Amino acid sequence: MENITTFAITVFTAFFAITNPISNMTVFVSLTQGADKKTKREINKKANLIAFVIVTVFILLGKYIFELFNISIPAFKITGGILIFFIGFDMLQSKQSNVKSLNNVHVDEDIAVSPLAIPILAGPGTIVTAMNFVSNAAPLQMFLVIAIFGSMSLITYFTFKLSDFIVGLVGHNVISVIGKIMGLIIAIIGTGMIIQGIKISFDLIAG
Repeated sequence: MENITTFAITVFTAFFAITNPISNMTVFVSLTQGADKKTKREINKKANLIAFVIVTVFILLGKYIFELFNISIPAFKITGGILIFFIGFDMLQSKQSNVKSLNNVHVDEDIAVSPLAIPILAGPGTIVTAMNFVSNAAPLQMFLVIAIFGSMSLITYFTFKLSDFIVGLVGHNVISVIGKIMGLIIAIIGTGMIIQGIKISFDLIAG
């Protein structure tokens, strides 16, 4: 029982550090700036649900998916890093999301699926971490990893849901500055993923 508890705490800590709901809240605010409350709610719900489904599928079938399409972890990291870099670059350039024009239409599926669901909420780091925890894992451990990521999705959902309240407390100017800082950080994280993928490819670090 103690081993299971330790395992669960380790998994939760790892997922919380990678998904980082507080930091991602500023990304959500930036990407949905100008959208009405209903649109934000739909984007929030859809992005977290899709992220949960994606990670769950990789937890259950990731090994077989990678083998089926001959996908390597380094290629996965490099591609994900490139995507994340350009998301951060767009934020630094103050490019406004297309969601701004959605005041009277349904949720923008492109925003919910990409970049929110993937690669921000269910990016290479999250998927690889999840797959690492379930490699040679017992069914109970696999269930725990899925349940813990589900709890992280709920935490992220409620963090995003409260984003307007938090923005109201700190102000739009502060959020704008935070958004640019987060853009820089996200771009750096993307660059780091690319570098790590290259290092693994050339056996410069352990895979």
